[in-house]
Amino acid sequence: MIEIDESCEVRASAQVLWQVITDFDRYADWNPFVIACAADLREGQPIDMKVQLFKHFAQPQRETIFEVNPGVAFRYGLGPGRLGALSSLRSHEVQPRGSDQSLYRSHFRLTGWLAPLTKVWLGQRLEHGFRAMTQALVTQAEALPPPLEPRP
Repeated sequence: MIEIDESCEVRASAQVLWQVITDFDRYADWNPFVIACAADLREGQPIDMKVQLFKHFAQPQRETIFEVNPGVAFRYGLGPGRLGALSSLRSHEVQPRGSDQSLYRSHFRLTGWLAPLTKVWLGQRLEHGFRAMTQALVTQAEALPPPLEPRP
């Protein structure tokens, strides 16, 4: 099994952080790990990504969105295949910590009988990639202006 958890405080509102996480069209602008992403963000729908595990090659990946709680969290992954080789779960969670602070949590779990081999072959690359994505996400969210307050 591979399990990777990241969490960090972000000097941006939960609304801004959620906007960055779910603006898939802009991933190429800031994300060094998932360099392309397309999804409708609805349960049961696909999420298509290009994951930069190697310097000159981005791995195409299609997974399924399992759960969406708008503004709070979404989870996606690979269900167990016919032979149970690999199954994954990836989640992004946002918690408000005041009007201009939030907490970001990232979780990744890979299980199945091929997981130990995957850990040996790609474990460090996956850890580095998720860490780099989290750091870039924080930088991107903190660089954006706060949302405009609605006028009375």
